[in-house]
Amino acid sequence: MIHQYKSGGFNIVMDINSGAIHVVDDVVYDVIALYEDHSREEIFAQLSGIYSRQELQEAFDEIGELIREEVLFTDDIYKDVVIDFKKRDTVVKALCLHIAHDCNLACRYCFAEEGEYHGRRAIMSYEVGRQALDFLIESSGSRRNLEVDFFGGEPLMNWDVVKRLVEYGRSREEECGKKFRFTLTTNGVLLSDDIMDFCNKEMANVVLSVDGRKQVHDRMRPFRGGQGSYDKIMPKFKKFAQSRRQTGKQYYVRGTFTRYNLDFAADVLDLADQGFDQISVEPVVAPPEADYSIREEDIPVLLAEYDKLAAEMVRRNREGRSFNFFHFMIDLEGGPCVYKRLSGCGSGSEYLAVTPWGDLYPCHQFVGQDEFLMGNVWEGVKRTDIRDEFKLCNVYAKPKCRECFARYYCSGGCAANSWNFHHSITDAYDIGCELMRKRVECAIMIKAAQAYSDEGEEQNEE
Repeated sequence: MIHQYKSGGFNIVMDINSGAIHVVDDVVYDVIALYEDHSREEIFAQLSGIYSRQELQEAFDEIGELIREEVLFTDDIYKDVVIDFKKRDTVVKALCLHIAHDCNLACRYCFAEEGEYHGRRAIMSYEVGRQALDFLIESSGSRRNLEVDFFGGEPLMNWDVVKRLVEYGRSREEECGKKFRFTLTTNGVLLSDDIMDFCNKEMANVVLSVDGRKQVHDRMRPFRGGQGSYDKIMPKFKKFAQSRRQTGKQYYVRGTFTRYNLDFAADVLDLADQGFDQISVEPVVAPPEADYSIREEDIPVLLAEYDKLAAEMVRRNREGRSFNFFHFMIDLEGGPCVYKRLSGCGSGSEYLAVTPWGDLYPCHQFVGQDEFLMGNVWEGVKRTDIRDEFKLCNVYAKPKCRECFARYYCSGGCAANSWNFHHSITDAYDIGCELMRKRVECAIMIKAAQAYSDEGEEQNEE
């Protein structure tokens, strides 16, 4: 299976099964488009008015060599021998701790209902959090590296417990042969110098929630009284991001775009101009009746916007003003292991969410939906049927994924989005799929542009 497209002045051919990417000239590109369904003579006849016989012959020779090297028109080695994920040992390696089911903002698109998650406002006690870390240690088998994300609501509303849980986790690392990687997601309202200092010592990554331009951010992320939060958080976020860079720690600013800012590339670039170099701005996922939801008719505008952003990133890269856009970051060399490429985030099996009172759910987006309550941190996973259903959720279990060129990059997409739109975790959120395919194309184009730029610099040095 191959996928061909033109972007940024490049003719790009993706061999889906091997992961090989080829940047080719016009004649090879056109021959590849006909190669599988036409004979050699038919291709010569069809293209003889455009290319010479020698050009076509050279293209055939080049394609033949790529096929022999098994980087073009390769077989799908997983299709007929699908890994039985259900038989794999269940090892929990990550928890999303809902440290606070409460929030000091009233974001209009919040899937957590301002922190309530279809239930009640609550704060996680230290005792529940400690038991969650014990559960993770006990359920992680021989895995050494464990991840814990402090999430909300707004986790800084329960900051003392966050600190105590980090200290408890660190106290258990040596005796258990484990290493905790703590992360934090915050809206920034309660950020202080002391919190930043602690995070720079203990948090491997921090996610800073901001939507981009002031008017965009304030429209969707106001305080409960209706006033905007941008002016309150941005000075803190700039300071925090700078401190993270100085200490060599990861961070990224994460925003959400809606129907009210379909020109979201302007928000990404505004964040870059503000000095942030690790940026994620993602499409809102909302029911069609929401006034801010992304709709089918918006897709052409959004696809063009991704192209616009990719072209600007190429230009800035050449000028030495580069930044990372989370959704254009893909690894073309190795990438994740086969299990990750086929099954994605591991929700419901390797990754679980914990409520303030200790209940376990497949991920943060399922919290509060009773049919997905899996157990609790004291008794462990009781609903093994839910766990097994998620373990079998892979790209071959999803009809929409089987012939999609992006399947090994998105790993089948988000199970929660699939459930919310189709009441099945083995379907797919169609708008999200369209946007994901474009992001993959843009990401590869940027890689091609960088490779050609590096090649040009090497030639100039010679």
